[in-house]
Amino acid sequence: MSTLENIIKTYETYIAYYSISYIVFYLLLAILSWTAIKKYYKSKYFLLKEILVKSNHTVGVSIVAPAFNEATTIVYNVKSLLFQEYPKFEVVIVNDGSTDATLEILIREFNLVKVDFFYQEKIPTQPVRGHYKSTNPIYSKLLVVDKENGKSKADGSNAGINSAKYSLFICTDVDCILRKDTISMLAKPFIENTEKVIATGAAIRISNSCEFKDGMLFKSHFPDNFFARFQELEYIRSFLFGRMAWSKINGLLLVSGGLGMFDKETVIEAGGYWHKSLGEDMELITRMRKLMHKKKEKFLIIYIPESLCWTEVPASMTIFLRQRVRWARGLVQTLYLHKDVFLNPKYGKTGLLIFPYYLLYEFAVPILEILGLIVLTIDLFFFSINYDFLLIGSAFVYLFYISITLISVFLDQLIYKHYTGIKEVLILIAMIFIEPFVFHPLNVYASLKGYWHFIRQKEQKWGVMVRQGFTTEQKQTS
Repeated sequence: MSTLENIIKTYETYIAYYSISYIVFYLLLAILSWTAIKKYYKSKYFLLKEILVKSNHTVGVSIVAPAFNEATTIVYNVKSLLFQEYPKFEVVIVNDGSTDATLEILIREFNLVKVDFFYQEKIPTQPVRGHYKSTNPIYSKLLVVDKENGKSKADGSNAGINSAKYSLFICTDVDCILRKDTISMLAKPFIENTEKVIATGAAIRISNSCEFKDGMLFKSHFPDNFFARFQELEYIRSFLFGRMAWSKINGLLLVSGGLGMFDKETVIEAGGYWHKSLGEDMELITRMRKLMHKKKEKFLIIYIPESLCWTEVPASMTIFLRQRVRWARGLVQTLYLHKDVFLNPKYGKTGLLIFPYYLLYEFAVPILEILGLIVLTIDLFFFSINYDFLLIGSAFVYLFYISITLISVFLDQLIYKHYTGIKEVLILIAMIFIEPFVFHPLNVYASLKGYWHFIRQKEQKWGVMVRQGFTTEQKQTS
């Protein structure tokens, strides 16, 4: 047997064991997720959100949303954020050096005037030019921060955190539509738990093709865009299964940048968002976990299995690939920057479980898949192939992948009933069967490209998300 053939056989054996471990691990995550969802709904009414809404002594929350060149939608988006049903909150909009009329429109629409503001730069950012408040009492909860452009969402978010007056803050995107009870739902874990909660997150849904009225979701629809449909499947699977499972064992390493509530003191002590990272949300949670481990303090990061936020996702291949390349590079950046955590008992389960998982089953998968294709090609041309084994193995992996996604969709529709028509559900199910052949290869390509950009130290760019805007109920009926 040749050396090359020995290498290939060894690789195939390794991949077989790796695949089995991956499937077993994913089944464990599925079980943990299911138990976490059941526990959540059993204890959901322990502290009614209505009590928080009506109380005058509840904890204050700041909503921080950076904005860059959002002139066309900024008014609608800000009004949406102001619609929260909560007694003590503020909305902090950070104009991150917009080159269009974003600030001028805000000043005109909300009757803003520049005010004296005691600004403490606890997290370094680009210079802040001023703070604006409204002369109209209706918009008394609005604070606009004007600053020089920081070339990243992280810099804008940090300026908003510095300006926030409350001990808890929500970090979101200015284009996100939040459910009117988002603050109360995310704040509940901070109040209910005796251990210190440092962050909470919730499910994010895709707004493409949905209808909105007065800043709130009016009708939920399955996206009519090809790329958005696959991302809908991906969001359902990852948020309902993955995030809830990790939350169950307090192992969350990612609270989405689109929606997360944080303990401001912990974030500031950890150093805020790192503006050099393309995965600033994951990188911040990693630093927060390291901080709590070093302080030897017990902490919780909790995920809520409810859809509290709607956001627009890429609707073209170009923008989609740009986003996924950025995410992949952000992943490898975080793993490399915090490589001291890997298998380090000083960091508890973060070092002994979470980091090994992300390295072996998140980072390594695209690399192993492309190596597998290379090995299969070599086998095809130079060595014999056990076609029966190949067929059975491929079918098993495919059916497992399909089953997990089908269960996710079933649970999502059973619990939330986001889709009003059976036709939309059937289309979603049909997409499941072609996702591994169409959408998954694009993700693998984007991941490998992101890794390559990291190795080459190519200049980091966040890119521009070209948005189509929200469909409003008024537009539908006009």
